Amino acid sequence: MSSRRSALTVLNMQEQGAPGSRLRKLASRVSLATAVVLVVLKLAAWLATGSVALLTSAVDALVDAASSMVTYFGVRYAERPPDSDHRFGHGKGEAIASFTQATFLAGAALVLTFQSVDRLIYPASLGALHIGLWVILVSLLAAAGLVAMQSWVVQKTGSTAIAADRAHYLTDVAVNAAVLIALGVTKWTGWQQADPIGALAISAYMLWNAQRIAKAALVQLLDRELPGEDRRRIRKAILGCEGACNIHDLRTRYSGDRIFVEYHLEVDGNLTVARGHAIGDNTESAVERLFSDMVEVTAHLEPFGIIDERLDDRVRQGASA
Repeated sequence: MSSRRSALTVLNMQEQGAPGSRLRKLASRVSLATAVVLVVLKLAAWLATGSVALLTSAVDALVDAASSMVTYFGVRYAERPPDSDHRFGHGKGEAIASFTQATFLAGAALVLTFQSVDRLIYPASLGALHIGLWVILVSLLAAAGLVAMQSWVVQKTGSTAIAADRAHYLTDVAVNAAVLIALGVTKWTGWQQADPIGALAISAYMLWNAQRIAKAALVQLLDRELPGEDRRRIRKAILGCEGACNIHDLRTRYSGDRIFVEYHLEVDGNLTVARGHAIGDNTESAVERLFSDMVEVTAHLEPFGIIDERLDDRVRQGASA
């Protein structure tokens, strides 16, 4: 049995998802504009002060700008409806955008680590620290406001790319706070090592955040199953339907804000095709009720007790090998 969603149902889902689409696009635009402004401010402050911590923050903002651009196009790609070459849709465009962001962030962190170590070995005095302090304070407030807005959008839409972009700006909040502390210590104590030490701490945090973003993106890119509790809920909902005797080869995965669920449904082999089809429809509806409208369910009908080659058996054999 193929998925029972008709063209009209898909159209209705797209219409219902329109507000979410607008929110994702708005968030990506605001993120990109904020990133560009902060890059200009921080680069100017770095040139005025010579602070390696400010340079770290400026490079982080530059990475944010590039990442926001990736998010901007990734969200738009993921919004495309299914076509003849992508019948599962384009949802993984968001996961690709997230993984690209993680790569940018990790690369920048490694470069800045070497720069910070060099400044620790060869200290340099800083100038115009009051400019750097004001720029970082403004950046901190802007990043915090953007994170608040993105958190609201993620709560409303579940967007993977916006969530990854929010993680970047959460990093930016921490980065700006660390730079503020480093510049403050340098200004009021004269201890020049505070600047590169702060930069090293920022670089380490950027690396940690990069692996976290990459790990979340790989859940989708590698088609990882839904959590065990969700799979148990799906199985229970299906077997709670009248006429459903058993299920096997349950497969689940994420793609952007969409969930795909497939399974082999066992019913009485003596039923008519029409009755079996109705049971399959009921089980699909039961699974849909567990999640949002953005779930696609496909049941494959088989006679109860059939003995055939099964994915479940291959999975068990692989786990015991």
